[in-house]
This record gives sequence, C-alpha cells and structure tokens, in this order.
Amino acid sequence: MQPQGMEQAAMTSDKDWTTLLLLSLFLGGLGADHFYTGKTVTGILKLITLGGCTIWALIDLIMVITGGFKDSNGLPVTNK
Repeated sequence: MQPQGMEQAAMTSDKDWTTLLLLSLFLGGLGADHFYTGKTVTGILKLITLGGCTIWALIDLIMVITGGFKDSNGLPVTNK
C-alpha cells in the first residue's frame, strides 16, 4: 500500500505547472500551452483561431490557475 502523497503524485501529470502557467499567460493565444501538454490537434485549432478570439485562451488560463487543466493523457497538471 502506497502512502497517500505517493498515490496523488502518480495521478497527476509530469508536466511542470509553472511552465504551463507562463506559456498559457504569454503564448496561450497561439496554442503553446496545448502543444506543451501534448494536445496537438487543439493546439493547432487554437493557433488558427488565435485562442478562440482570446476567449478560449482566457478560459484555459483560468483552468491552469485553478488546477483543472489536463494533459493529453487526461491527468491534471497541478502545482507541486
């Protein structure tokens, strides 16, 4: 049986939260946050639409800050 901290760490993404936050803040309209987390298709869509006219980029930024943003494997990217 694993300690609870180890179990929680195994259920989160290996992507760095701070890097994701900075990418989302400064390059979110270009899809850099989605490319970083392995979501290539949505990254391309976000790039083409310039972050969904910034609405999509703003929603993603809020999701990153609150810990609700998930990587391509469905694991949340959290601040460790």
